Amino acid sequence: MLDRRSFLLGSAAALALSSAGCRTADLGRQARQVRAAGLSAPLEIVDDPWGVPHIRARSIPDAFFGQGYVVARDRLFQLDLSHRRETGRLAEAFGAEFAPHDATARLFHFRGDLDAELARVPADVLACARAYVAGINARIDEVLADPSLLPLEYSILGIRPLKWALRDLVLSRGIQGGSIEDEIRRARLAGMGLLELDAIMAPLRPAWPLAVPEGLDAAAVSDADLGVLRRGSLPYGSIVPALEPNDPPSAAQDRGNAGSNAWTVAPSRSATGRPILANDPHLGIGGFGPRHVAHLSAPGLDVIGAGSPGLPGIMQGHTDRFAFGRTNFHIDQEDLFVLELDASDPELYRHGGAWKRFERAEVSIPVRGGPPHRATMRFSVHGPVLSHDPSWRRATALAVVELQPGASGAFAMIAINLARDWESLKAAFRFHPSPTNFHYADVDGNHGWQVIGFVPVRRKGEGLMPVPGDGRYDWTGLRDFRALPSEYNPAKGWFASANQNNLPADWPRDRIPAFSFRDPYRYQRVADVLEAQPRHSLADSVALQHDTLSTPARQLQALLPARGSPSAEAAIAMLRGWDARLDADSGPAALFEILWRELGQRMIAALVPERARELVNEIAPSVLLGLLAKPDARLGADPATTRDALFDAALAAAWNGARERLGPDPAAWRWGTLHQVRIAHPLSRIPAIAAAFPPIEGEGSGGDSFTVMARWLRDAPSWHVSGGASYLQVIDVGAWDNSLMLNLPGQSNDPRSAHYRDQYLPWIRGEMQPMLFSRAAIDAHAGNRTFLRPAES
Repeated sequence: MLDRRSFLLGSAAALALSSAGCRTADLGRQARQVRAAGLSAPLEIVDDPWGVPHIRARSIPDAFFGQGYVVARDRLFQLDLSHRRETGRLAEAFGAEFAPHDATARLFHFRGDLDAELARVPADVLACARAYVAGINARIDEVLADPSLLPLEYSILGIRPLKWALRDLVLSRGIQGGSIEDEIRRARLAGMGLLELDAIMAPLRPAWPLAVPEGLDAAAVSDADLGVLRRGSLPYGSIVPALEPNDPPSAAQDRGNAGSNAWTVAPSRSATGRPILANDPHLGIGGFGPRHVAHLSAPGLDVIGAGSPGLPGIMQGHTDRFAFGRTNFHIDQEDLFVLELDASDPELYRHGGAWKRFERAEVSIPVRGGPPHRATMRFSVHGPVLSHDPSWRRATALAVVELQPGASGAFAMIAINLARDWESLKAAFRFHPSPTNFHYADVDGNHGWQVIGFVPVRRKGEGLMPVPGDGRYDWTGLRDFRALPSEYNPAKGWFASANQNNLPADWPRDRIPAFSFRDPYRYQRVADVLEAQPRHSLADSVALQHDTLSTPARQLQALLPARGSPSAEAAIAMLRGWDARLDADSGPAALFEILWRELGQRMIAALVPERARELVNEIAPSVLLGLLAKPDARLGADPATTRDALFDAALAAAWNGARERLGPDPAAWRWGTLHQVRIAHPLSRIPAIAAAFPPIEGEGSGGDSFTVMARWLRDAPSWHVSGGASYLQVIDVGAWDNSLMLNLPGQSNDPRSAHYRDQYLPWIRGEMQPMLFSRAAIDAHAGNRTFLRPAES
């Protein structure tokens, strides 16, 4: 199915380049001169020892030109592959197997007035976006003129990078898709008469009664209703076996792991007397790094931090006035509509008491080595049609916020970067549709939190199941951030978010934006630590970002039986004396993780009938711990006895499993032996790619999905790290050069670069790196320099 992360967007502008290398003797480092059409004045790029490019421009748009140039310099193939995927142009590079995927990608392109969308954007923001696009194309023209500069993938695959177009920034929107799978699952369980089982897997937060929407035949809902979004729709053929490292994460893994941590500390509670802002966004780990760090400076702009390759601007970082970070908030921004087709004309569907005709579009998709692939796309009043089955007189359509007019998020980061304070940020938030806890702290000592994102207004229902597409459940509009919670200078002197339910206690029941908030384990640990530290320091924030104390492990320890069977006693003894920290060098941590998986699998087998296990194949940690603490009738006539037998069997199996995986000597067991961090090229199943791009591996990690140091586990049978905080920042607000960062595995995707893997070991060890900001600090550590000059000068 389509990539679940934010779509990387595209660009355009033709640039003529000539480049020449030279040496600058007084620096003792390499310096390059590059001429680029589209640049209004000369700019300088100074690379520091950690691979961070510091862009010094004479105008704000030129600074964004520099960002586009450096991200293409360091991550060109990553940009190009994502650009092809989201614009529906994989087949022209990789062959016919990818044509259906390209058709699906184009189904989710914006179909409104692109000129009107661009006209919504303030002129200064649009100028920066245009310059960013031109900067990417500048690097593309440079490497095409000198193929020795091309990333290695291009000669291996026999392709060339695509030029970008500004209009693609509002054309390719993308979708998340996860909430639709949740809707389908609940409806299918309801059709089986087993709707109560959904709470085992995904308890609603806030609590809410589940009911089948009026008019929905739940028994008729099936996985086929996902249509083109069914998992596995992306072909893994002989030319490009996979576009994700190893195996793509499952829906369950996405649901259980997605999130981030962020906190702000007021001057009154910080050791520095200044605000501190910490943020570690949790994203997939295993392929291309999801963040690229850059520093953009020009008169009126000075911003540094991490951006998403292909998206202009900085997502997490600081300006010269304020620091900012983000975590996922939860807004249900997608609904699946079930449409009734006319028996005599399947191009008609029932809506509003009448028959309406689908809007249709025919697309021709270029295919490498073959004729174009032709596909028909349909659209209802709700949005793209996912499935269309005249034999069943049934179709499904998707309503999604990203496809609504004004809901492109491509310009949000630029607008945020251009803001000067809390008040001016509110104008920028109007361009940010995706659900986010935005954290803020400024040089005047203020700190705040604002939820941003667009909330669909439903005529009826909560979006928890598919609904009839006859008009009763249609969307009637969107609410923006002004209808969402915020807090400014909270009295307690700190604020944190970790994807928990942070809606105020008195939040209106009819304004709940979603029911998918996470278990609060990470948040509660952060809150406990911050509350106990009256003078929180930068070092304290670093330590908290790497905190491995497991609340589920502590709770499980309290439930260990006083005695067990002979085969379970050794496991009980080891876990009882443990500190509940999931450190890489901890043997009990490894045993706990094996036990946790055993308990989950056994509890699912006890609770879920065989016919429903395809749908309910995991158990929420709070549900598992709750059933162990207070077994109920779901475990049969004698739930306590069933619980005791299950627990004992799992303890014995976990001990034996640890011996099989880690050896016969428990003293030699280590969690990091199982929990390995391996980063490989997404196309490493191609032998030539694997040979040219050696994997970055060899180290194990602590943590798991529920520790503050989030290091997710892949689905069984693997124990490898699949995600977590690949980028981390701790910012000393106002004393900017004290700030710290990490960016796994490094800034560059080129194995010939010193920055291909230079942050791998520091990331494993939790050794934060400097985040240089002042001109003096940068110049004191300056490495290579690049001078970009207008072509006509």
